Amino acid sequence: MSNRNVFRLTTIGTCLCAASLLAHADQWSDISARKELRCGTFADVPPFAAPDPKTREMVGHDVDLCHALAKELGLTAKVTPLSVEARVPEVKLGRVDVTIANLAYTKSRGEQIQFSDPYYVAKEMLAVKASDPGTAKADFKGKRLSSTKGSTSELSIKMNGSEPVTFQDTGSAFMAVQQNKSAGMVANTMTITKLVNQSKTEGVALKMIKEPMVLQPIGIGMKKDEPALLAKVNGALYALEKSGELDRIWAKWLGPNTEYKMVREEKVTPLADLKFELLP
Repeated sequence: MSNRNVFRLTTIGTCLCAASLLAHADQWSDISARKELRCGTFADVPPFAAPDPKTREMVGHDVDLCHALAKELGLTAKVTPLSVEARVPEVKLGRVDVTIANLAYTKSRGEQIQFSDPYYVAKEMLAVKASDPGTAKADFKGKRLSSTKGSTSELSIKMNGSEPVTFQDTGSAFMAVQQNKSAGMVANTMTITKLVNQSKTEGVALKMIKEPMVLQPIGIGMKKDEPALLAKVNGALYALEKSGELDRIWAKWLGPNTEYKMVREEKVTPLADLKFELLP
């Protein structure tokens, strides 16, 4: 083969590689061309995303946020239910464009995918017996606290210098407090709020310690190195904040008139402006 042909083939190969890179370099262009946002949510974690018992269609806070985000971007949403473990891998591999599934920013996740600015800050909270004199998480350092195994709750107990007593489900962690096997239990705000209210009529009354065990910024997950997509998603989030749509979605699924009775205190905020202890 002549040097000229070798050069020509090399040039063609280089062009093809460059064309391939360009085709995949801008995910936002691909999304806008197909006019559809592939949005990964939980498969069955109410009130975030779960099948409606009657219609079997996916409903929940995160499902509504998917549709609102897509509409703001001039797209339609295609909701894809994911397992808890698949939330990061599916968006990392490009099988979904975004993951909206109560996804907390952590060090390990931040190394794999990129996050939008947080649209709320989740809190791991501690519930103890109403009669307990403790008022701050430091009061429970060295004490046994129950949680679900392998959860952020368990990690927060260790970070507090307390002793974790772990179970496969929150119900068992709750019963551990009722049966004096632990001084308190740790879970997310929604779970703790629900169990504290439940304890007023069932078993020993509990109270929630106001100081969070840890803070977890919740954002939208996307593939790394996609600046155009990140800018579009962040822009849409701030627009939904300004219009009040984020508050409306929150009130519908998590607000004061729901069983969770939660008030949305934080607005969409740049991650760099938040003060929190980064989880591994």
